[in-house]
Amino acid sequence: MAGVNKVILVGNLGKDPEVRHLEGGVSVAHFTLATNEYYKDKQGTRVERTEWHNISAWRGLADMADKFLKKGQQVYIEGKLRTRQYQDKDQQTRYITEIIADEISMLGGRPQGSNGAAGEASGAAEAPQTFRQEPELDQLPF
Repeated sequence: MAGVNKVILVGNLGKDPEVRHLEGGVSVAHFTLATNEYYKDKQGTRVERTEWHNISAWRGLADMADKFLKKGQQVYIEGKLRTRQYQDKDQQTRYITEIIADEISMLGGRPQGSNGAAGEASGAAEAPQTFRQEPELDQLPF
């Protein structure tokens, strides 16, 4: 039986997506997502803990993220965890764990800092609310 690698997050974008276009016209968007957890410590004081997540979106999902997502916006993300390694400028091996997004849904209202007139003029009012990454043929289970 195969394992399950599924992540579901609801949080706020820490920055606008940074999109790169790779060879063959493939797009990739990178951005951070903050999730908050609240609890009370032993003294009864409310404590907030923020966790930051690195998100990557590929192909059409990257293009949609670039077009519609803005810093501060609340989003729902489904995806999978992936850890990769790379060499930094000092030739040290570094590791990064990120979420590879399969679905992104915009939640709440407009991103912070936008007003109704500008949002409607730019087409943001007509933006789809949910984006899904189309599976590649070699990813299908049958």
